[in-house]
Amino acid sequence: MKIGILQTGRSPREVTEGRGDYDVLFKGLLAGRGYDFRTYAVLDGELPESLDEADGWLVTGSRFGVYEDHPWIPPLEEFLRRAHAARRPIVGVCFGHQILAQALGGRVEKFQGGWSVGPVEYSFGERSLALLAWHQDQVVELPPGAQVLGQSDFCRYAFLQYGDTAFSCQPHPEFTPDFFDALLSARRDVLPSEIAERAEHASAAAPALASGALADKFAQIFEAGVRDRQAGSSQDANVPAD
Repeated sequence: MKIGILQTGRSPREVTEGRGDYDVLFKGLLAGRGYDFRTYAVLDGELPESLDEADGWLVTGSRFGVYEDHPWIPPLEEFLRRAHAARRPIVGVCFGHQILAQALGGRVEKFQGGWSVGPVEYSFGERSLALLAWHQDQVVELPPGAQVLGQSDFCRYAFLQYGDTAFSCQPHPEFTPDFFDALLSARRDVLPSEIAERAEHASAAAPALASGALADKFAQIFEAGVRDRQAGSSQDANVPAD
């Protein structure tokens, strides 16, 4: 199975050295599942020419806001709408979570409650998952058809699913503790000092992260979407020609 990574942001060079950028983190998160990957630098204007270039699509995080005026954002939204209408598997994380919601008719804004940075306990169905967060923007109005699968005290719409073939989450299951600590050090100046200090202390005492549970969920979406497409192809093949 080929997964197309739609990269919408980059980490500072001092963070990526020896660790890799966002696309490398996702490859690590989903390693061992037999996937092949191709990265598209969407923030540089690179988009797939066809939905058929991959079996599933994954949209990364970014320091940009989905509501900002960047020339690559409207084409990305249109691509996601086409992919969703064609029932191609889509997974979105942080910015990817927000842009998918916005593309499908939801609303995202800079949250008045401020920042969520560091390890956070999320409810996910009947489970509690510890995951790393880094965001101020949030989905504040759901798009039609979105199902809320989980939340935190700070983020009401933290996990959203759209039918069987699209899922998105606000936290970062791809972040390792080492990557997060390096990012916090590099981007400390963009955070209010009290938020940065709280995140630093919380990171040092963080519980075991539930990244594997989200990797399983991503895989479920990718594989369900591929099965759906294969079933549709089989049904089309069985329809008599006129």
